[in-house]
Amino acid sequence: MARQLRAEQTRATIITAAADLFDRRGYESTSLSDIVEHAQVTKGALYFHFAAKEDLAHAIMELQSKASREVANEVDGRGYSSLETLMRITFGIARLAVEGPIPRAGLRLATGEVAVRPPLQHPFTEWRDIATRKLLGAVKESDVHPDIDVDAVAHSLVSFFVGTRVVGRSLEPVAHQPRRLAEMWHLTIRGLVPVTRRARYVSLAARLERERSA
Repeated sequence: MARQLRAEQTRATIITAAADLFDRRGYESTSLSDIVEHAQVTKGALYFHFAAKEDLAHAIMELQSKASREVANEVDGRGYSSLETLMRITFGIARLAVEGPIPRAGLRLATGEVAVRPPLQHPFTEWRDIATRKLLGAVKESDVHPDIDVDAVAHSLVSFFVGTRVVGRSLEPVAHQPRRLAEMWHLTIRGLVPVTRRARYVSLAARLERERSA
């Protein structure tokens, strides 16, 4: 049992070290030797858990995807309106990126540095599906204009969400992500939400920014 625990701890250490380097340097610019040095483990320990750098990348993307689904499922069960649920999910996923390197690296890897292997679904596809479901619900609840193209809006919303992080990676600290997300929602709300319901969601975006930045 103690040996198994040590093995699990070593695996977690390697994944975290790799995620930190992938996030800061990129996948191609990080070698297995870099990861061994950063994790302070032996090459034998790394190869015991991962046969190749690509396997490490997929382990990180799987963890990132799992964490995002957990956020979505947790928020989904609280009984919020569809639009509020969608907003809270995006802020929750952004918070993951602020708090740890694995979600940040998972997002960077998913932007094209490593191909996603089945059965893992691409995170952007998962997020687009969530956005589509919640926007359909928001239409029924009259929180967004009834004539919107839901598929187009869902795709644009995910692109906007991912883009704030991709651009921000080069320009500012990850801690600014909640503010950029609030800006994204302020713009989106003005285009999607009827005037009579707009104030509620603008206020919510500002409140979620404060909560996630705390």
